[in-house]
Amino acid sequence: MTATPPAPRTSTAPAPRYDLPEPDASTRPYWDAAAEGHLLLRRCRACGRAHHYPREFCPHCWSEDVAWERASGRATLYTWSVVHRNDLPPFGTRVPYVAAVVDLAEGPRMMTEVVECEESALAIGMELRVTFREEEGREAVAVFRP
Repeated sequence: MTATPPAPRTSTAPAPRYDLPEPDASTRPYWDAAAEGHLLLRRCRACGRAHHYPREFCPHCWSEDVAWERASGRATLYTWSVVHRNDLPPFGTRVPYVAAVVDLAEGPRMMTEVVECEESALAIGMELRVTFREEEGREAVAVFRP
C-alpha cells in the first residue's frame, strides 16, 4: 500500500508566517519594550529567579508573584547551529543564519539568532549584546551580536 501525496497548494493566499509573534495582554509589555530597544525578563518575587520566555508564573517555584525587569542585554553564547536550508517563510530568504541559545547575564537561557558575525568567529562563551530585528508592521524581535 502506498501513501497518497498531499494535494498541491492552490490557494493564492500568502503562506503562513511562523516567525511572527502573537502578543497578548500578558506579553504586551515585553513587545512594547522591544519596540523601544529594551529586553524585558520576568523575575519571581517569591524565589528571586529570573526567567524567559515571559509567562505569568515562575517556572522554578510556580509562584504567580512575578514582575517585569529590564535586562542588561548582555549574554554569552551557549550553543549555535548555522542553518543553510529552511523552507518556512521567511526563513528561506535569510539563509544561512545562526540559530543560537544564549545565557543571559541575569541567568535565563534564551533561544535567538546571532547576527553581524562571521560563522568562523563564533565561539562558545563569546560575549554578545542584544539588538532588535525590526520590520515595518511587525513586532521587534530580540537577536544578539558580538
